[in-house]
Amino acid sequence: MDVVTKCYVETNLPIKEAAGAIAAEQSTGTWTEVSTLKEGDPAHRLDGRVLKAEGTNVEIGFPVELFEPGNIPQYLSVIAGNLFGLGALKNIRLVDVDFPDELLKAHSGPRYGIREARNILGVHERPLVGTIIKPKVGLDPKQTAQVAYNAALGGLDLIKDDETLTDQQFCPLEERLSRVMDMLDKAENQTGQKVFYAVNVTTGAAQIVERARKAVELGANMVMVDVLTSGFDALQELSANIDVPIHVHRTMHGVMTRNKKHGISMLVISKLVRMAGGTNLHTGSYHGKMDIDTTENDRCRDALRGEWSGLKGIFPVASGGLSPLNVAPNLDGYGMDCIVQAGGGVHGHPGGTTSGARAMRQAVDAWVEGTSANEYAKNHPELEKAIEKWG
Repeated sequence: MDVVTKCYVETNLPIKEAAGAIAAEQSTGTWTEVSTLKEGDPAHRLDGRVLKAEGTNVEIGFPVELFEPGNIPQYLSVIAGNLFGLGALKNIRLVDVDFPDELLKAHSGPRYGIREARNILGVHERPLVGTIIKPKVGLDPKQTAQVAYNAALGGLDLIKDDETLTDQQFCPLEERLSRVMDMLDKAENQTGQKVFYAVNVTTGAAQIVERARKAVELGANMVMVDVLTSGFDALQELSANIDVPIHVHRTMHGVMTRNKKHGISMLVISKLVRMAGGTNLHTGSYHGKMDIDTTENDRCRDALRGEWSGLKGIFPVASGGLSPLNVAPNLDGYGMDCIVQAGGGVHGHPGGTTSGARAMRQAVDAWVEGTSANEYAKNHPELEKAIEKWG
């Protein structure tokens, strides 16, 4: 079986010649004949093969023997290595990759998937609702915990650090975590609802598992990792060693995903995150402030939740400019098993964070009941105030 990559390619070369160059560059070839590889040599069994080369669409099959099972960094060196630097290609985008079961069985995937996360929360019949602590940075641990408490009182399921907040001096991780969890316990005693706190443990390879273990010892019920800055292997190590769900942020993804003619698609990243063991992954929104590609959102959604060699399904997260007003189009796209996450759309509410959280929950409840936000707002003042502000 092959690992099959699908690429969009723009080149002045004949497309079949360009495809052949990609297949060679990423397997056994180079720019000229070499004395160390002759026709008929056994090494040719590792040649990449052109499966399709039509228009701008290229498919390459790479023998599974080229890949070290379980080693995602090495996978990327084959499927997304030197091809982006080939001068003969004006643009190339890695659109998709299909891994055979022979490689997938080397990955345990998520320890905590959709079902396990829902069981912890006791929430089964609606989408999950989350927020980000705002401002992104600048609050001390006590202030951060107060914001988390206010959000939890509003009925949220998940509260997360910003991707830029780790263990800075102004808000040390251990003190922040301890204070936040104390306040979430207080909120749970008042509301009866559990809340995840995704504390950002992103750091270097030598420390990330140790940092996450310490966080769990201090009471963390979820950790967060910036997967593209820390690496897929860091996520895989966390999943193997840390017994809590993992929230995966995609910060820096736009460098690879935004140009639809060049780079790497979010679909590829989604597949790798599921293989590596994430529980939630930011995949984009159907309506919000970020660049929107509804077709790719659909593909990411299906890649995260569809049946796939026994790997548990995980939550897509819609975020970036969300408010109660655009909850419905995001849920129309992602469906029940997703997380809608709002930062400014919670904390910017005229009534404050708790009212903003309630308004988000009300917008989700309206969608579940098949009612428009405007109609639901007639009997829910927090949602009404959100519509007045942002509508």
